[in-house]
Amino acid sequence: MTVVDEKNTTENKHESVFHRLYVGSGVFDVVGVRKRWYLFFGALVLVCVASMGVKGFNFGIDFEGGTQIQLPANGKSGQITEERAKEVFASALGKPADEAQKVGSGVSSTIQLRSDTLDSAEVAKVKQALFEQLGPIGSSGQPSVQAISDSAVSASWGGEISRQALIALGVFLLAVTLFLALYFDPRMAAAALVTLLNDIVVTAGVYSLIGFEVTPATVIGLLTILGFSLYDTVVVFDKVRENTRGLLGLTRRTYGEAANLALNQTLMRSFNTSLIAALPILGLLVIGYILLGSGTLQELALVQLTGTIVGVLSSVALATPLLVDFKMRDPKYRQQADRVASRRANQARKAAERDDDFDPNDEDALEAELRKEKAYAAAASVPARNQKAHKGRPSGKRKR
Repeated sequence: MTVVDEKNTTENKHESVFHRLYVGSGVFDVVGVRKRWYLFFGALVLVCVASMGVKGFNFGIDFEGGTQIQLPANGKSGQITEERAKEVFASALGKPADEAQKVGSGVSSTIQLRSDTLDSAEVAKVKQALFEQLGPIGSSGQPSVQAISDSAVSASWGGEISRQALIALGVFLLAVTLFLALYFDPRMAAAALVTLLNDIVVTAGVYSLIGFEVTPATVIGLLTILGFSLYDTVVVFDKVRENTRGLLGLTRRTYGEAANLALNQTLMRSFNTSLIAALPILGLLVIGYILLGSGTLQELALVQLTGTIVGVLSSVALATPLLVDFKMRDPKYRQQADRVASRRANQARKAAERDDDFDPNDEDALEAELRKEKAYAAAASVPARNQKAHKGRPSGKRKR
């Protein structure tokens, strides 16, 4: 090997990880260490299930029912805080409100108090106490008891939303399974379905762990993230199908290696897509909740942000490894992997006999070796030409 060749080889081996990630040359062996990813996702799901079983969810008034009292956050003595409103509520009824939340900003901000279902006498008592102690300013610019409103929510409405959401989720999963089974194959459909279920459990578990209120907006957000997770999984699977077309007749790569290469080739696309999707969600979370103080935006943004992160991670590190394990249960793919191993062992033996540094796992070296073998085969198939021996001097112009 010349000095130039050694220099080029060294440069290839020391290429930037980010460059290899960008060109998709297989820098990350995700499939090869899939057991570690299984342990990671298994532990994550176990924590989420345990939290849902022990801690449960913080269901909002739309699911549990109750009474909501709303008043302007501007009072006769200045801004009314959530803590102060809860103190007045507790002093009026002798029991605290379940939740106090500030919604909006500036002169249009309001305080929402939520509690168990109250009768008309209790509602009137709370409203009178809020008016006397806080003096919320109404539209006339003066403290007014009419500025305090109340509403009752039935738990049956939230139950109906939950039932419709579960029906929609079941129909969605069934449609996804049929689509992937027809467009790809049943094993890809099974891997995608397991990935979607993982995303649902982890996203729900994060809500249980953090303790954010579960509202209809949360349910809607949960259904939207499933589409994003499925899209990313389909992109990866489509590249896997392209890389593995006709694989059973070849001995260059196993199915797992071809799938891992496809995963690396779509990795930057997956990360870029998730980043672009996460930016507006972060804007929704920061601007909508921190600046505007909207609880609905908070709940919607959290479920979408969690689902986006979990969705891209599971489509990369769970869906494809599961697909490889499902495929390798087929004897045809196991036999093809045995042929690949046998060919590489044969090449390694030949390289050892030549005493060179050929590495059958090196893509560039393997490509060069294949070209060399094709050249040898082509040369062997061409018959050698028998050249006539010329006596005397070389032939030149014929003498007249």
